[in-house]
Amino acid sequence: MSEFPVLVLSPDAFTVIRAHGAQTYPHECCGALIGRADPAEVVRALPLPNTTEEGPRRRFLIRPQDYRAAERAASESGLDLIGFYHSHPDHPARPSIHDLERAWPNLHYIILSVLEQRPDALRSWWLRDDRSAFDERDVTIGDIAPSSDTASAASG
Repeated sequence: MSEFPVLVLSPDAFTVIRAHGAQTYPHECCGALIGRADPAEVVRALPLPNTTEEGPRRRFLIRPQDYRAAERAASESGLDLIGFYHSHPDHPARPSIHDLERAWPNLHYIILSVLEQRPDALRSWWLRDDRSAFDERDVTIGDIAPSSDTASAASG
């Protein structure tokens, strides 16, 4: 058990991440996690294009304009951009040195292992304040109540 509270993924976010990983195999997929920081909840997973020129089989890159679009989508939903996800084709769902070198603080990082096009382990990570490593965070799938802003927008 980690020292952090559990990160809760909505069933829809969980399904989107797994489907995106399978669809882009053997390349890495990537996307944004939209939800609430406290409590730690991912309401929506937003697939983003992997624009790396280093080879999408082992790397991913999110363009600044895609990052801004994810922030805008979160804001329009009355939520926040709280992190990112990506896949590791035919590798464990553990951060690489490359992931560590490019991570930003105060964001959740979900990594999905995809083995022979089948989604496998999904794990959540949090960058330490000193940027020396990631700590694993427990993750669960559960129903998440909409925010009052989201509920108002849906009914109006």
